[in-house]
Amino acid sequence: EVQLVESGGGLVQPGGSLRLSCAASGFTFSSSTMNWVRQAPGKRFEWVSTINSGGGIRSYADSVKGRFTISRDNAKNTLYLQLNSLKTEDTAMYYCTKDSARGQGTQVTVSS
Repeated sequence: EVQLVESGGGLVQPGGSLRLSCAASGFTFSSSTMNWVRQAPGKRFEWVSTINSGGGIRSYADSVKGRFTISRDNAKNTLYLQLNSLKTEDTAMYYCTKDSARGQGTQVTVSS
């Protein structure tokens, strides 16, 4: 059974940083493309970033390009998302996903 557990969210001021983590189990993490998506209150899910199994290929939504960095540690079965230069519009629940599976999410709130 695929299990994804996100952590690292919190309340941060505009311009601040956070590092999100996603602990994965129940599948071969090192062979899997992984994603981060987010959902702001009252809005649809928004794709944020994708990383291939080896970590060498990464892609980002235009809204976060240059500010967010996706990475992974296959030895630890963990996916990361570094969030820098945060804006109020980045406020959302952030989820890591593998295919159609996602975790419970971690809340990121950007507010002064």
